[in-house]
Amino acid sequence: MTLIKSISGIRGTIGGTPGDALTPIDLVKFTASYSQWLKETVAADGRRLRVVVGRDARLSGQMVSDIVEGTLMASGVDVIAIGLATTPTTEMAVTGHGADGGIILTASHNPKQWNALKLLNAKGEFLNAAEGQRVLEIADTEAYTFPEIDGIGSVIVRESYDKQHIDAVLALPLVDVEAVRQAKFKVVVDAVNSVGGIVMPALLKAMGVEVVELNCTPDGKFAHNPEPIPEHLTEISALVPASGADLGVVVDPDVDRLALINEDGTMFGEEYTLVAVADYVLSKTPGNTVSNLSSSRALADVTARYGGSYAAAAVGEVNVVAKMRETNAVIGGEGNGGVIYPALHSGRDALVGVALLLTYLAKTGKKLSELKATYPAYYISKNRIDLVPGTDVDGILARMKAKYASEKVNDIDGVKIDFPTEWVHLRKSNTEPIIRIYAESRDKASAEALANRIIADIKSLL
Repeated sequence: MTLIKSISGIRGTIGGTPGDALTPIDLVKFTASYSQWLKETVAADGRRLRVVVGRDARLSGQMVSDIVEGTLMASGVDVIAIGLATTPTTEMAVTGHGADGGIILTASHNPKQWNALKLLNAKGEFLNAAEGQRVLEIADTEAYTFPEIDGIGSVIVRESYDKQHIDAVLALPLVDVEAVRQAKFKVVVDAVNSVGGIVMPALLKAMGVEVVELNCTPDGKFAHNPEPIPEHLTEISALVPASGADLGVVVDPDVDRLALINEDGTMFGEEYTLVAVADYVLSKTPGNTVSNLSSSRALADVTARYGGSYAAAAVGEVNVVAKMRETNAVIGGEGNGGVIYPALHSGRDALVGVALLLTYLAKTGKKLSELKATYPAYYISKNRIDLVPGTDVDGILARMKAKYASEKVNDIDGVKIDFPTEWVHLRKSNTEPIIRIYAESRDKASAEALANRIIADIKSLL
């Protein structure tokens, strides 16, 4: 059983002992702590606070949602319940409803036994480090209180926000619905039986796309490992060419990551999702870009082509968004298929990613594989080392930094070592008890060789 308490939220496996897993006791504790933090930070002027609650379709979702909604009401907070909803939909619902915050109930790409509370501020964005730390402090000291009967909250709205989200995407100036409609695309969608199975086909059909649905029943029975990486996508890779589709679209359970399948069944590469969308956005609105330290150099290359500046941020959506604001970036995101387009909202959003990409394909007349061939060829080898309790990860990273001190090293988030033609990034995961080792080079063999060399170095220190 696992419970991970971090500034990015509370994530754990369902069942087990309180404090060691995500049990009902822990759900109440952290929801009450978040409510207390809102009371400390929001100038409510005597009115009742309002929080949006949305969830993905995983098996524990209804149970977790019921407990969270009840705890919010017990804390004196009114609830705007949007039900089954993507993470970006929930983020947009916070600002759309003028709420004081939001809670997304999703463990993102984690398997079915996991769930999590992702906490949002009034901008519909994830809490920053200081805010997240304060919520954890309240939880540790149980410094929350509950109002008496006349002060309890209620569910003031219970309705989907999907249509508002889809309509906002379609209304974007760079989304050309008519061009996509004229292109007569056929797209296979794999939504791993979560909320993407509701919204992604709806968006595509609104753009005149013929949709082939694969794993689009939102019952939480994940048809494969929900992380949208190549080894989990064999079914859609076969179905795209077999059905004569123009491309395949894959999302994770909460639809903030977007992976693409070429018309021939090969992988577009999740690192290139952001690159392709940025290419289109920059062609129309030149400017700056941001991605995290674990993302491909290809984005920097494309940005330079349009005369913009690229900046790297620490891993985590909140860090990327902060760096985007600092640099006035027009597009950004993360190399895991996370596209952040601030003209819509400041959060990773697979829906806006698909709409912009299809518009680009429609306007260029290129096949997806042909578009991929226009970008610099890099390969990232993504690896992990599972940790045992008590492992001194910070000590290991410090020793790796010292070992490679003669190279260009960035330590704002773990340790990134930039070699002349390749790089490797080592960091402790915020969501799982692992060290992630990402290595990028010009081809697969070189990237894997670099990753294996670094993994051997780390294992010699364990």
